[in-house]
Amino acid sequence: MLTGVWLLGVLMGFRHALEADHVMAILALNADAGRSRAVVQGVVWGIGHTLTLLVVGVAFLSMDALIPDQFANFLELIVGVMLVALGVDVLRRLTKRRIHAHAHKHETGVVHFHLHTHDRDGNHEQDEHKHSHFGDIPLRTLLIGFIHGLSGSAALILLTLQMVQSIVLGTIYILLFGIGSIMGMALLSAAVAIPANSLRKFNAWHTRMRAAIGTITVLFGANMIYSYAAASYFQ
Repeated sequence: MLTGVWLLGVLMGFRHALEADHVMAILALNADAGRSRAVVQGVVWGIGHTLTLLVVGVAFLSMDALIPDQFANFLELIVGVMLVALGVDVLRRLTKRRIHAHAHKHETGVVHFHLHTHDRDGNHEQDEHKHSHFGDIPLRTLLIGFIHGLSGSAALILLTLQMVQSIVLGTIYILLFGIGSIMGMALLSAAVAIPANSLRKFNAWHTRMRAAIGTITVLFGANMIYSYAAASYFQ
């Protein structure tokens, strides 16, 4: 019986990662990222998401309580604002910098395409292309995962209370749910990066794709804000 519950937790977490607001966030975050970087960002998002679920979930499970509906709706509003900010940032970077793509060689001898920017005019110096594919931990992505974890914690706590009867088992279920969400977001990020990288050779089309991602993300976030405002007004 417990094995089935644990497997359900992983599968539910995987499915949770593919919800629309998560998809929009990962699209905006990976508008410029290569495949490796995209997967890293997906995993980091999932880690932040899982940490929040664990902290909030265990706290409310220990009190045998649910997150109030009004507060849960407010958290959804925060996600909407965050998505608008992410979309605007994509559009801002698209219009404020000279964005282009061409092949270059790393010190390891690997030759591939990168989309990058030069904030000032001048020739393409080799030093400007020396960069890490992974870089530091993307703290912004971690923070976005935290926020998404907060907004999804209300439904997860309700589900966990229905599935298990102890704090220990509830904690294990939430952890497995988080592992599933990490797996789902990593896979989603990799899938998003495939068309993005394919278009890197065609700078105009890649620019259009980024503009579409930024615009859709803004509209999706604005719709979440409007839904919260409408629900609050008519209550």
